[in-house]
Amino acid sequence: MSTPELGLPMAVPAEGLPARVRIHEVGARDGLQNEKATVPTAVKAEFVRRLAGTGLTTIEATSFVHPKWVPQLADAEDLYPRISDLPVSLPVLVPNERGLDRALALGARRVAVFASATESFAKANLNRTVDEALAMFEPVVTRAKAQGDDVHVRGYLSMCFGDPWEGPVPVAQVVRVCRALLDMGCDELSLGDTIGVATPGHVTALLAALTEAGVPVSALGVHFHDTYGQALANTLAALQRGVTTVDASAGGLGGCPYAKSATGNLATEDLVWMLRGLGIDTGVDLGRLVATSVWMAAHLGRPSPSRTVRALSHQES
Repeated sequence: MSTPELGLPMAVPAEGLPARVRIHEVGARDGLQNEKATVPTAVKAEFVRRLAGTGLTTIEATSFVHPKWVPQLADAEDLYPRISDLPVSLPVLVPNERGLDRALALGARRVAVFASATESFAKANLNRTVDEALAMFEPVVTRAKAQGDDVHVRGYLSMCFGDPWEGPVPVAQVVRVCRALLDMGCDELSLGDTIGVATPGHVTALLAALTEAGVPVSALGVHFHDTYGQALANTLAALQRGVTTVDASAGGLGGCPYAKSATGNLATEDLVWMLRGLGIDTGVDLGRLVATSVWMAAHLGRPSPSRTVRALSHQES
């Protein structure tokens, strides 16, 4: 048990948890994509650079989606070269083969596709059925992996726990789509609680079912929204099942444009606070991360919703 530094929790390790967690930072892409006012490319680039300066090793940079669908990310070709020199992983979202071509042309080596566990969300988000969407992603994944062993493909899976149109999502339905994404060649899956309705028992049940279906826990990440205040509890449940990759958004930025009931992502600062208190290493400097989110909040013209950002930035003022 270590003595806490000022403004940091006492580290009290708990049994059965990983020694280290890799945070998959999504603030620059998922966090900003919903902003109504266009965030200047230079601000986005500085945001990513500041995030890299906190010790985060994976920072999702942008999405090579058609500008009509996500106008905020229309500057992907301009943004990526401004940050590609950073010594961190910079995954990008590629919704189709055209998006993959654009990403590869700029030297991207970590890409992600975005699937749905439910028919309703697949229709709303991709205008396809679940199986049609999987068929669209298969050549994207195959072509990406053909670029070389250093190319990494992540499969996002939204609505893993609940859907605003369909309600609770059967575990077997999620397992089927996860298995399909892995079988087509995805290296990693991110289980998304898009509208934030998951609870720890549901998380445990899904992870147990995935293990039973032959999906290695080492290939899984979790992506929780804090709609009902359950994101940290759900994360802890996932850690207890062996998950070591957690998605989070600096300052708690973001939601989902196609699911109106979705609120912000789990704040990276809140996650780091909990993990530090559990003695779990992240490599992240919490003070620098808080300062980065305060800086970004000033550019967006509103305070960060992260409780940790508010507590520590108030403490320092």
